[in-house]
Amino acid sequence: MSDPIAVSTDLLRPPPSLANNPARMRETAEAFEASFIAQMLRPMFQGLSTEAPFGGGEAEATWRGFLIDEMGKQVARSGGVGLADHVVAQMIRMQEARA
Repeated sequence: MSDPIAVSTDLLRPPPSLANNPARMRETAEAFEASFIAQMLRPMFQGLSTEAPFGGGEAEATWRGFLIDEMGKQVARSGGVGLADHVVAQMIRMQEARA
């Protein structure tokens, strides 16, 4: 009879290293940059009224955060502010120091 709670040995392996996957490093750096940009954009929208032309209200205020996050992602995908390049370079330096 097999043990119903047995854990696969695959779960015990460490996650694949980012050093072996430069595309994943870049993706992670761009996600960080997108988050940074969204945080910088957030104060610009805090005092805006959600009135006309569409009525705004609580629904618009609720979804505004999602809109700002998407704006940050789009800016990062379009080249961003250069933060992702520095993050990737630092990630590479940190990996080389460990090796």
